[in-house]
Amino acid sequence: MSTPALKRKPVAAAPSPAPEPLELTILMPCLNEAETIEVCVAKAMGYLRRTGVAGEVLIADNGSDDGSQTLAEAAGARVVAVPEKGYGAALMGGIAAARGRFVIMGDADDSYDFDKLDGMVDHLRAGADLVMGNRFQGGISPGAMPFLHRYLGNPVLSFIGRLFFSIPVGDFHCGLRGFSRESMLGLGLQSPGMEFASEMIVKASLRGLRIEETPTTLRPDGRSRPPHLKTWRDGWRHLRFLLLHSPRFLFIYPGVALIMLGLLGSALLARGAVRVSPRLELDIHSLVVACFAVLIGVQLVVFGALARRYQMLEGVLPPAQRFEKFLLGLSLEPILRAALVIFVAGALGAGWAVFDWAGSGFGPIQYNGVMRVLVMSLTAVAVAIQLAAAGFLASVFALRR
Repeated sequence: MSTPALKRKPVAAAPSPAPEPLELTILMPCLNEAETIEVCVAKAMGYLRRTGVAGEVLIADNGSDDGSQTLAEAAGARVVAVPEKGYGAALMGGIAAARGRFVIMGDADDSYDFDKLDGMVDHLRAGADLVMGNRFQGGISPGAMPFLHRYLGNPVLSFIGRLFFSIPVGDFHCGLRGFSRESMLGLGLQSPGMEFASEMIVKASLRGLRIEETPTTLRPDGRSRPPHLKTWRDGWRHLRFLLLHSPRFLFIYPGVALIMLGLLGSALLARGAVRVSPRLELDIHSLVVACFAVLIGVQLVVFGALARRYQMLEGVLPPAQRFEKFLLGLSLEPILRAALVIFVAGALGAGWAVFDWAGSGFGPIQYNGVMRVLVMSLTAVAVAIQLAAAGFLASVFALRR
């Protein structure tokens, strides 16, 4: 009797080796860039060949329907599709798919020199986490940047960025920038639109990353169609991002200034009119304005404290070094006690004013006495109510914790 043949176990296929890590990924977001994508990829590939840098050219395609993907692949690039629309979404998808230790990003419209990246690579190799190109140092060709962008939008937004976040760069919105991929992934970037450029540099600064800049040039882009960037819409989105991430400048500093001016005016006018010049006298109406300044100032400071507390609790911004314990440790009860003291003082003043008015038979109110006390007392009552409400709202923020 013949021996039955032994059954052999199927041999599992060996797993395909993971791609070797690279030093550099040159990343370009793309949406219908058929006119310029080939020359951009060719310049980037030429840079890698000339310098011997182990790298790749990566195109993050955002839904092109003009054949940009095929042209990019034919020129030697790797293409990844990013379904979510938006400049920031495309770049986030590209950063996630990059194989390089460092990433240099730039627009695929042939306005940047992808064959001249030595300065940026040198900074990255020396330890910089984020390297910004500076077009104002490197040179802007005639017609490369619209007048409003060059002399208003970019300088103003760059100044605001330096003021709000102490970011040491002169060209806040240069599209050519390099960074450590690991450091950038750790920032948790989320903005899908053009404000992604601001989010990247703001969060890098807030997290203490090493930011440097290098000169770069800007030439007129090679497209025949209008750019994706919309001056006023995207300019506002950048400004909005800067304001929302700086409660100090949006709320606290203006609020403190109003409180100080209001208290100063109230102190000067509490006992009577003040003659500034022979033709100008400040009286009860100016006192009302001063009290309104105090009310608005307190509200702004409260908004700023609540915003900062929320951002810290949710991890949107890193802890505030000076006020972290104060903002996170302040509970409802101390706020209510302070509000109660202010409320009682205001209520006593208002009660005295009403009692004095009743003594005169509820006749005309004496502006030099009763009205001044009443205005300041009601202001104190309103401030107390604001503080108490803010205390409860701050506690609502921490409910799930």
